[in-house]
This record gives sequence, structure tokens and C-alpha cells, in this order.
Amino acid sequence: MAANDNRTVTIAAIARLAGVSVPTVSRVINGRSDVAPQTRERVEELLTRHGYRRRPPSMRASSGLVDLVFNDLDSPWAVEIIRGVEDVAHAAGVGTVVSAIHRRSSSAKQWLDNIRTRSTEGVIFVTSTLEPPQQAELRRLNIPAVIVDPAGVPAQDAPTIGATNWAGSLRATEYLIGLGHRRIGFIAGPPQLMCSRARMDGYRAALEAAGIPIDDRLIQAGNFYHEAGFSGGARLLGLTEPPTAIFASSDQMALGVYEAVRQRGLRMPDDISVVGFDDLPEVRWCSPPLTTVRQPLAEMGMLAARTVLRLARGEKVESPRVELATELVIRDSAAAPKADRGSSE
Repeated sequence: MAANDNRTVTIAAIARLAGVSVPTVSRVINGRSDVAPQTRERVEELLTRHGYRRRPPSMRASSGLVDLVFNDLDSPWAVEIIRGVEDVAHAAGVGTVVSAIHRRSSSAKQWLDNIRTRSTEGVIFVTSTLEPPQQAELRRLNIPAVIVDPAGVPAQDAPTIGATNWAGSLRATEYLIGLGHRRIGFIAGPPQLMCSRARMDGYRAALEAAGIPIDDRLIQAGNFYHEAGFSGGARLLGLTEPPTAIFASSDQMALGVYEAVRQRGLRMPDDISVVGFDDLPEVRWCSPPLTTVRQPLAEMGMLAARTVLRLARGEKVESPRVELATELVIRDSAAAPKADRGSSE
């Protein structure tokens, strides 16, 4: 360890001498604030003693690229995220490399192999979990990462960007309750995603606050895609006592519900109300225009791009966890239940 050369003085060696983890040494090197003062002092002393030369952020080679990694790219939701990232990247003179790993370990491994062969400013993962091998390799390559809508519990050293899913779902359900609905169907998203669980919890919280018993028969599993909305909507409409409103936890599933409603010869909102979540551009043009919770997808992409570029420049991020506000957008797909309208006429 006497040689004053970064080729022999490794972060791992410093970590062993200091009795701390490699990520802790990395946080000290990168000027992160989440390190105990005594630990920071011990690590800094070892870095100086053994001649570890930190390259200033301004000296970092710029690749002019940001990686944007999705599990899948078969959704207009993904397009909105890409649009936001592209806007910021283009303004910064940086290109965007978009990849889909399709939830397969072989694809993730191939993506990591590609990262090793070229330089990148940073990586934005969307609805993903940053697995330990990925964390370790990106740390080794000194590549910062940001996660948009983390799938599971976020990695502690990766900033996350999300939306107020619970609050948005609560507001949508409260709106339907305020219209007079008491039997409100719900089509959930993938249970492994944090955003799905938050939307389910917001729906249940609104019912409980209104004193409406939760009926598990009114809750259908889904996956955010049209087909799940169609099948879930058909099952709800086929109940002996069907709901008077359906809240689909994505716009694509809400449009699937539209088709299920049409196939039963029903009309919206005369016979049943439908509410979605996302506010994708096309839902304002469907018939009737969809009432939905606006998730600021493009803004989430923009903030993720700004954050990862700041990290690439060696700047600190004030808050590692950011949730952008959702908003209920009221259009024409929801109204008071038919019985309530009849009693008031």
C-alpha cells in the first residue's frame, strides 16, 4: 500500500484498512454528507496517507451520453418519460441511449457488458430495482444512477424520482365517493411495484375514511396494460351486483375497461363511471374523454435527467427521494350513479 498510484491504491483496500464498506469510502470520495464525521476523518486520513488521487469532476471525461433503461418499451407511458429525459439531455448537448432489458437477467448482463465498452455520463433506471451486481459494477465504473418509480425498496445510494401515487389514488376514489358511488371497482397494477401498492392503499384508505366496507370482489388484479383492464372490467361488470364505478390504476387499463363496457352494451358515464391514472395524451381524445389522475411523467423524466447530470458533474443532490405531485383531471367519464340522478330529477 506504499505506492502512490491509483492503480494499486484501490477503494477496496482503503475500505479494509478503515474497517468500513466500499460504498462508504465511495461516499467520502464523492463528498456525500451521509457519513459519520469520525468515519469520514479516518477514511480521508487513509486516502491522503496512501496517496489516493481523486480526479476532480471537471477533469472527468465526458461521453456525451446518458443511458435510459426500461424493463419494457411497449407503453405510451415510457414515451412520456423518454420525452422528458430527451428535453433535458438535448439542452445539455447530451445524447440518450434507450434500452429495454425485459426483466431478464441475460438482458441485464448484456446491458452491463455494453456499458463497460463505452463511457456514459450516468444511468436512469425506470420501474426497476437496482440489483447488487449492477450497483457494484456502476460504482466500480464511477457511473452515477437515478431510479424513476423504483420497483422495490430503493438502493440507498441511488436517488429516486416518483409521484404521489397514494395521494392521487385517494383523491380519485374520494371524487367517485363524492359523486355518490358506494360500489367502486378497482383494477390494480403489478403487485411487485411500489407505485401499484401505493395506488391500492390510496383506494382502500378513501373507502375506509368514508365508512364504506372494502369488498375484495370489487378488486381485480392487473398489470397496467389494456388486456388486464378489459378482462378485469368484464369480471367486475359480470358480478351479480356490479360496481357503479371502476377505478383503473392506469390509463391503458381504463381504456380496456371502456371496451368491456361497450361490449356489454353499456354507456359511460350513464351506466357506469370510469377513472384512470396517468393522463396519457390520448385519453383526452377517447369517447368520452377520460377522467384520470395526472402523473407528471415527462417532468419525472426531466428531473431524473437533471439529477443524473448533476451527479456526473460531481455535484450534490439535496434530496435523494423526490415525489412530484399528482392531480385529478376531471373530464366526462364519471358522473353520479344512475339511481342518484333519478332520485334528484
